[in-house]
Amino acid sequence: MGDTDLEKLRARYGLLAIVTSNSAIAAVAIFGVWRLHGDKAVIVGVLTAAFTAVSGMTTAYLGIKAVSNTARSIALGNGSGPRHAEAAPPAQRTP
Repeated sequence: MGDTDLEKLRARYGLLAIVTSNSAIAAVAIFGVWRLHGDKAVIVGVLTAAFTAVSGMTTAYLGIKAVSNTARSIALGNGSGPRHAEAAPPAQRTP
């Protein structure tokens, strides 16, 4: 198994973990709203907490994945990091 196949496998299972956990959070939120029988104040709290959990987890996954991809491409030498050119000596000023 090559590096490319391993990265695809990691991405696939990472995305599967995020989708599964977000679905579980959504299912618990739906079940909680259903069991509350219309208590609007608590429903807003449950939905807000569920939205926060889903957005936080998804953002964390995407951020970690982006940093990992960037670090990997820089380590392999094909990154788009800053290149430092050889600086020319400063020009001499004459008074």
